[in-house]
Amino acid sequence: MRLSHAFPLAGIAALIPLSASAETITVATVNNGDMVIMQSLTDKFEQAHPDIDLEWIVLEENVLRQRMTVDIATDGGQFDVMTIGAYEAPIWAERGWLTAFDDLPAEYKVDDLLEPIRKGLSHDGTLYALPFYGESSMMYYRKDLFEKHGIEMAEQPTWEQVREWAGKLHDPANDVYGICLRGKPGWGENMAFVSTLVNTFGGRWFDMDWQPKIDSPAWQKAVNFYVDLLNDYGPPGASSNGYNENQVLFSTGKCGMWVDATVAAGKLFDPSQSQVADVLGFAPAPVAVTPKGANWLWTWALAVPSSSDSKEAAKTFVSWATSQEYIELVGETKGWTSVPPGTRQSTYDDPRYQNAAPFADFVLKAIKTADPTDSTLKPSPYVGVQLVGIPEFQAIGTQVGQMIAAALTGQMTVEQALQRAQTSTERTMRQAGYYD
Repeated sequence: MRLSHAFPLAGIAALIPLSASAETITVATVNNGDMVIMQSLTDKFEQAHPDIDLEWIVLEENVLRQRMTVDIATDGGQFDVMTIGAYEAPIWAERGWLTAFDDLPAEYKVDDLLEPIRKGLSHDGTLYALPFYGESSMMYYRKDLFEKHGIEMAEQPTWEQVREWAGKLHDPANDVYGICLRGKPGWGENMAFVSTLVNTFGGRWFDMDWQPKIDSPAWQKAVNFYVDLLNDYGPPGASSNGYNENQVLFSTGKCGMWVDATVAAGKLFDPSQSQVADVLGFAPAPVAVTPKGANWLWTWALAVPSSSDSKEAAKTFVSWATSQEYIELVGETKGWTSVPPGTRQSTYDDPRYQNAAPFADFVLKAIKTADPTDSTLKPSPYVGVQLVGIPEFQAIGTQVGQMIAAALTGQMTVEQALQRAQTSTERTMRQAGYYD
């Protein structure tokens, strides 16, 4: 605070306590577009809450997850607000690492939160994180290229059709690639996609006795299909591309198709952010032998760790950033295609959003039909579509993701990658006491 020398001493003394009384909370979040918008609206929050200052730490997804996990497991107290998801919320809540949101005011309208999203962030019926945005997965495609090649999109595309279409669309001489998919290793990067692919090919991570099934025929078929598809018709360096990288590729016209998060729809449909907004088509996530688990369910949410020394201030910010008021603010200042999707029924009931976002009903249906309790063809003991809701999965998924990325780049065969993944996962599960 800059003070003029013209102030009398009494005036300075009166001002100092006001300046010192502002409580600083540290918010850790991911570098996705919706979170960047949230950061850009810092002034709006601080104007409404002059007693709270926000300090931001914005990181790439894999780095963010690693930093937050270490901090919360060691009671580090580095962050007051953490951006976590439906994987961490119930597990961390059970361990006592998160602060409950059990005293939300009536105007927050908890019942307006979509049920699948709300359940995913709860433990024993209590919310431990509030959803900033929710998503399933879907297929984006360029209608102009489909028309040029005489391709008609199916109501429910199959992966075999996608492979055939990718071959027709692939035109690397003109900087257009048949399909873009996640290749960057990480349990929330390539494995979010690969897990849904495995699901729809009839696979599962574990059988009912918690024995890993990563070297099963279904995994072999799914991962061979994935590796061949990207190597034949994907962009160069696909193993380095995660959600953000593929969004840039698709929005600049370099992908004929892209299967990824529904949250990208708003950005891709916005002409100020997308060169293909006027030719954007969308369809359900493709299926193979079963529709089960073909489209994922995820939410990026805001939580307050138990280690925070500023819990009430942090909860005030989290409530604001996930409220109807915040969605209204984004809609009015950034445009209605930019509002955080997938969290509140009221967003989908709003005519302003429906008019701006023709994909709204499609996305809502994808979120509501993704079932984390029944996502595999054969029975499985875990909850989760693109993840396994056990503490060990973060390490398992990341390790398996690295091996699949190695298969994608040709450092080992798919068979070798899956065998190593199977062996390492068996070891992890045995050490964790799931079986002898």
